[in-house]
Amino acid sequence: MTEHPGEPRPDMTVERRGSALHVTFDRPHRRNAFTREMYAGLRTLCEGLAADADGVRALVLRGAGGKAFAAGNDIADFLGRTGEHGDEAVAYEEEIRAMLEALLAAPVVTVAAVDGVCVGGGLAVATHCDLRLATAGSRFGYPIARTLGNALAAPVVHRCAGVFGEPLTREMLLASRLVDATRAHAVGAVMEVVDDGPALDAALDSLLAGLEAASMVTVRATKEQLLDRAHRLEAAPADDHERLLAVYTGPDFAEGVEAFTGRRPPVFEA
Repeated sequence: MTEHPGEPRPDMTVERRGSALHVTFDRPHRRNAFTREMYAGLRTLCEGLAADADGVRALVLRGAGGKAFAAGNDIADFLGRTGEHGDEAVAYEEEIRAMLEALLAAPVVTVAAVDGVCVGGGLAVATHCDLRLATAGSRFGYPIARTLGNALAAPVVHRCAGVFGEPLTREMLLASRLVDATRAHAVGAVMEVVDDGPALDAALDSLLAGLEAASMVTVRATKEQLLDRAHRLEAAPADDHERLLAVYTGPDFAEGVEAFTGRRPPVFEA
């Protein structure tokens, strides 16, 4: 086991194990919530694989601690950078979109190994992976309508609908309900559900062993075809920037921020 070469990535560990690159989101005290630096590090990693995969066949993403894959974005980090400026919040969303696009386009098989909560930005990352494994206690969702009162970029919503189907996507976003691993497996969003962390490790090892015999020519060609499809079906509409700007400069987001910083439930009027 050797460390993958490259610049240090805050709050993430990156290890090369055979032909697989393993990335662990390492902020268990914050349920592995993403910071801007973590998004930037993941984007750099994926773009590096696109330039030279160096024999890597698979990229495995998982969270440390056994309680969360990633519980969205670190709101304190997000608010500290965006303040009250809606355009900065939208710019942050666009940075995340660029990272997700790099992940979707990575020329290797990407796997989200989910053990625990996978919500918000964590779900966006997981749905932009090729495959998902999960423990039985894992849950997925976008409860943003009951938390900050913000919105997702259209391609992120479209990708979720492509993976989970429109009914569950509506349930997650409109009803703010989390979907358990069994329901996710039933619609094909998760390829395998296992009992616990050790069983997740075993399922992952089995999957990676199978990839050793795969033709990477076939993998890359197939991923390019699926990426073309995603670009056609999941593109952002021309007015998506203005839609997000209106959300981030509106009263509900302001209330969501005030409620979060005040450690109270938000009261939305709109």
